Amino acid sequence: MAVEITRGELPAAELRRAAGRSKDAKAARRMLALASVLEGRSRTEAAESCGMGRQTLRDWVHRYNAEGLVGLADRPLPGRAPRLDTAQMSELAAIVEKGPDPEADGVVRWRRIDLCRVVERRFGVRVAERTMGAILHRLGFAKLSARPRHPQSDEQAQQLYKKLRQSRARSLA
Repeated sequence: MAVEITRGELPAAELRRAAGRSKDAKAARRMLALASVLEGRSRTEAAESCGMGRQTLRDWVHRYNAEGLVGLADRPLPGRAPRLDTAQMSELAAIVEKGPDPEADGVVRWRRIDLCRVVERRFGVRVAERTMGAILHRLGFAKLSARPRHPQSDEQAQQLYKKLRQSRARSLA
């Protein structure tokens, strides 16, 4: 038994135009398959021309009939609820941005494992190191960080060392 497209507000040409304007490639492919069916092609031909199975096209026809063009987009997948709420995430971002206090935190730069300990201590939430990496990525932090500076480093001694190295390299050349 053939599945019929009962929604009549968009003819095949309009579906093709909507597919061309769509930023969602999967939804556009589904629109093109529906346009092919509206133009009179068989369900098998329309499905194969758009890279899907006949039964899959049938499912998309049902969704289109029920919901229209909006129904052709993928729905968000359910997943685990985030372990940290938005307030905690913003507080974590501020902690990372501020940097560690060597005396209080015991480190001179944040590593993921250190931030896991901070989150567990502050919020009572245990987070894996890999998950902390994903959280930091979501917050917009890059993996690379500036080289840490030792709190007792001597800037003048470092500049003197650089000058001596440069003058020595010139004399050897």
